[in-house]
Amino acid sequence: MSADVLTAEQVGFRYADVTVLHDVNLRVGSGTTVALTGANGTGKSTLLHLLAGVTPPTRGRVVRRPGTRLALLPQRTSDIDALPLTVGECVQIGRFTPRRRLSRDDRARVAELMQRLDIAHLARRRLRELSGGQRQRALIAQALVQDADIYILDEPTVALDTHSRQHVHDLLTERAAAGAAMVIASHDPAEAALAERTIHLEGTTPSLAVEK
Repeated sequence: MSADVLTAEQVGFRYADVTVLHDVNLRVGSGTTVALTGANGTGKSTLLHLLAGVTPPTRGRVVRRPGTRLALLPQRTSDIDALPLTVGECVQIGRFTPRRRLSRDDRARVAELMQRLDIAHLARRRLRELSGGQRQRALIAQALVQDADIYILDEPTVALDTHSRQHVHDLLTERAAAGAAMVIASHDPAEAALAERTIHLEGTTPSLAVEK
């Protein structure tokens, strides 16, 4: 059995006086993929932010194994849209480390992922100039180029065509096979099928997590 790298224990969350999530329990081991499903508004994005440490839970706790590297692909990325970034610069951010320049290996990893996601020819284009699918592939590349131990991905292929979606699924499968832990929120049955386990958020108020 793989060692747990990420756990949520009796996690709950409230926005002001509204309870969104209640008593969520989740364990994710290295090399495993967990799909997070549920209707819109059931708190999937909120739970991913709690798991990533962006927002603290109002009840319970989230524990990540010390020393693990985590990459988050959020669903809403308006902040990065406001920056005058090119596609190449956007992807390179995933390899950024303070006080260190990008190495030859960093640049090779960036080039490899851009090639595999078919955005290498867009390297000098601004993010704001891209189609929805092109922009999404750039953001996926930024997340995957981090070579993280845990990937938390919110609807990663929602804007992609069938061909591009398959490329992303292949990359996610490779990362899991190499030992990465994944939590993927998705409405896509093919994407959910990549996971060994599915956690479904029931459409109650507040949402409850049910393992399927």
